[in-house]
Amino acid sequence: MEQDTQARRNAVPQHVVDSVIVPEAADEARDSEFRVSPRIEDWIGVIVMLLLVAITFANVVVRYFTDESFAWTEEFSVFLMIVLALVAGSAAVARDRNIRIEFFFERGSAARQKRLAIVSALAVAAMFLALAVLGARITWDEYTFGETSPGIGVPSWWYSVWLPVLSLGITLRALGLALRNVRALRALTNGGERAQ
Repeated sequence: MEQDTQARRNAVPQHVVDSVIVPEAADEARDSEFRVSPRIEDWIGVIVMLLLVAITFANVVVRYFTDESFAWTEEFSVFLMIVLALVAGSAAVARDRNIRIEFFFERGSAARQKRLAIVSALAVAAMFLALAVLGARITWDEYTFGETSPGIGVPSWWYSVWLPVLSLGITLRALGLALRNVRALRALTNGGERAQ
């Protein structure tokens, strides 16, 4: 009985998802620990999904009754899907839920795991910073040369301006994750020094 009680105290925090127990990541930060909550990305994602559903539904209804479709729906839907992917990527990076190779990550000490997490976060930040810079160049070219979208003829930069903005947001989230891991590594190494 005593062993069961002790085992429950030492157990990894868990939560239930559709009647399946999923262990929580030990290093996952709670939303209250962020300066800017990742719930912002969640709400933007919800709004984008609602827009996608509304646009698609309206297009289906119009096509059913008139045998025509809105010309702008496909173009706008593609733009919204790109925004949704980048916003969801930002939330995943903020919560440290991005894809990684667990085989290498879970091997070794906790300090090594934190070091790998720092390298991973910095790599994500570098990649999205490069994407932000290149996206800004594309946006500037589209603005300078007056490119218009093929579907409805609006300026193309109205769509492409969001690539550098959202990529910069992911970069900031990745740097925040790296900073959190640096703090955790310092606390881990300081705790280890005190124990010795």
